[in-house]
This record gives sequence, C-alpha cells and structure tokens, in this order.
Amino acid sequence: MRTASRTLTTASFLLWASWGATAFAQNAASPSEIDAVYGDARAIYLDLHQSPELSSHETQTAAKVAARLRTLGYTVTERIGGTGVVATLANGAGPTVMLRTELDALPVEEQTGLAYASKVRTKDDSGRDVGVMHACGHDLHMASLLATAAVMAHSKGTWHGTLMLIGQPAEETISGARAMLDDGFLTRFPKPDVAVALHVTNEFPAGSVGAGAGYRYANADSLRITIYGKGGHGSTPDRTVDPIVIAAKTVVGLQTIVSREVKPGESAVVTVGYVQAGTKNNIIPDKAELGLTIRTYKAAVRQQILAAITRIVNAEAAAAGATHAPLIEHYESTDAVYNEPALAHRLQGVLATALGKENVVAAEPVMGSEDFSLFVSAGIPSFYFALGGAEPARFAQAKAGGEALPTNHSSHFAPDYEPALRTGIGAEVAVLRNLLNASTDELRKLTHPDGASR
Repeated sequence: MRTASRTLTTASFLLWASWGATAFAQNAASPSEIDAVYGDARAIYLDLHQSPELSSHETQTAAKVAARLRTLGYTVTERIGGTGVVATLANGAGPTVMLRTELDALPVEEQTGLAYASKVRTKDDSGRDVGVMHACGHDLHMASLLATAAVMAHSKGTWHGTLMLIGQPAEETISGARAMLDDGFLTRFPKPDVAVALHVTNEFPAGSVGAGAGYRYANADSLRITIYGKGGHGSTPDRTVDPIVIAAKTVVGLQTIVSREVKPGESAVVTVGYVQAGTKNNIIPDKAELGLTIRTYKAAVRQQILAAITRIVNAEAAAAGATHAPLIEHYESTDAVYNEPALAHRLQGVLATALGKENVVAAEPVMGSEDFSLFVSAGIPSFYFALGGAEPARFAQAKAGGEALPTNHSSHFAPDYEPALRTGIGAEVAVLRNLLNASTDELRKLTHPDGASR
C-alpha cells in the first residue's frame, strides 16, 4: 500500500473534473446494448447459481467462464493459481484495465425457497458433507462480467487499449489472489494500470450502486493461539496450571487493546471467535485454544495491535506460572482495499451520469475483508464499488421498519437479480469505457496524484 499522502489534491480534482459530463455520457451502455446481452446473462446467472463450487474447487465454473470468453474473441489462459482465468482483449494502443470477478461459493445450505435454489451437496476439505450456495453473490458478479465482456467485444470502436478480465478462485478463503500472484500473474500478463471490481449487497436497493474514495475493506488477520497449562483433576487445581483460567483472563485482556491502546477515532476490531478447551467438567486440560480475527485499516494500527496481542498473551501465561510459552500462529491475512481518491471521484461521476445521480450513493468503508486487496498491494490502483441487490420495495419496507435484510453469507441471501444484473452490466461498461478512453499517462496522474510510486 502507498504510504504517501492520499488526499485528493486540487490539481487532481481539476484533472478529474476536466473530463466533463459529455465524456461520461458517451461511456454509458445504451439500453439496447444491455438488452442484447441480458438474456444470456440471466441464463448464465441461473446456471451458476444452481451449480456452485467451493473455494479452490471451481473447475466447472472456471471452464464455463473461460469457454464463454473464448467465444467472444478473448485470449484466455486457464489454471492460473489453481482454477484462475485470465482473459485479454487487445484493441490498439492504450492502457490496460482489469475487471475481476470471483468464482467460488460457500459451504451454506440454501434456504431461499427459490425455484432455482442450489441443491448441491459435497464434501468439504475436512471431509464434512455440506450444502453449497452462492450466498455471497459471486454468481451475479460472474454473469455481470461475462455480459460486460460481450458488450465490450461488440463495441470496440468505443474504447482502446487492453481489457483484462480475471476469474479469481478462492476469494472466500482469501487465498485465490495470492495464488494467482504467486503463479506469475504480474510477469505472465501485462500489469494493469487500474483494477476494477464490484460486490453485490443488500445494503442498497437493486438498481443502485454505492461508491466512495479511500478505504473500502479492512486489513484482516487470523490468529490461532494455543495456551499450555498443566492438566489434572478438577478437585485439585493447586496441582495444575489451568489453561482455561489463563484463556479467560487473556480474552478479557485482549478486549482492552482497542479501548485502551488504540488512539480514539482509529478503526480497529479484535474479536475472539472461539475458545476450545477440555472434555469433561472435572478435568483440567493441558491446553486451551483461542481463535481471533483482527480488522484494521492503517498499517501502523495493524502492527500495534498484533504486537499488543503477543505481549498480553505471553504475559498472562507467565503470570499464571505456565511452563511453556503460548503458540501464536498467524495463519491467514489480507490487506485493506483502498480506492485512490482522484480515480474514485472521477468514476463516481461516470456512474452518476450512466445510472442517474439518484442511483449512486455514498458507501461507507466496512470491516469486512477482500483479497482483491492483494492486487492493490502489488501496485495496481483500484476502484471497488458496491452493487445494490435488495428488491427495492422490500428494501424500503425493511428500512422503514428497522429490519435487517439477509446479509451476504446468509442461507436466505437472494439478490433481486434482474435489476441488479442490468445495473451491474451498465456500471461496468461505463467504468471500463471511461478508463479505456484515457491514456496511460492520464490514468497515472489520477492514481498517483502526489507522484508517489507503489
């Protein structure tokens, strides 16, 4: 991530504004263009929804995406980082712009009751029998990208440069982007000047999008902490070192990090998601295990919290007389997603013109995580935005009644797919055309307004 200032400078704002409403309007997909691809997009969405695959097992999903892109004239490379797909369409001189979708589904048994609900069951990597569902909307993302790919392939006179489309595996386990990068993504293909992605959510009504500058998703760090004690009979605690008591004091101590060590106003979360210890009420076990998730935006706050966790965990064990230091395993992480301000403001204008100002709302940053961030950390400036998925009347009713609609990852998550899909196509086409009508130098000024390099 960049460490230099990320404020939107006056010069950057003027550069963004100079493009003007006329240029924005020219980028919009026409109703006839969307109508021409919507039928296929709907069929693709329904098929993908009914045939989901778990993270790192998206073989059929990836094959469908790759085959469709080949028929549209894209140069397609498969099995990047496992099941990843990279497709490019060269159209003269100009920038390289990347649009990414995820391929994977979740181990969730669908409870929507829809006629096209997933009935897929499979074994997960632990051998458990699980239902499988696109409970996070990746099916809608794929259908939108493939329809957008068709519009762009059929209207090459409206843009120039290289369009790169990414089908990324294993987003739900925040491992797919890393696998693609480790498999030579940045050396085997042209490095994109800008990367774009969207995510459907019930936080906004279908037909709208949410966009904003700055942080969109948080750094995420997963820790597994094993506390070692000395087991024995529950009636003779004096002959033991009780790891459950150490774990309990550790949990309480960890909750003081954000409230007492992090500067007020900084965004941070430390959650202990599980405590596992013991087998019987009258046995003091030899060890206890804690599972943590840590969420932050700023790198300095992230390091401060991780250091504080190590200090507290070790201190509580030492204070209890544990003979072995705890084991702290940092087994999973991803960085924050950050939208370059000048780029984000420009593309918010593009979306407002293409979709109507009333359909582009300010999106607040969230503490969720997204491994799209690893492309950003690799030096590719990003624009990540939200796609409304809630049925509009139901959204209004829920908002009026203070009701929360099913969220992503819920077994009841069901986007209102027709308006959401049409809006996703229109939004992606408008953004891509705008970026692919710029020069590489113009985009660099937008994405590096202070002259800093990534």
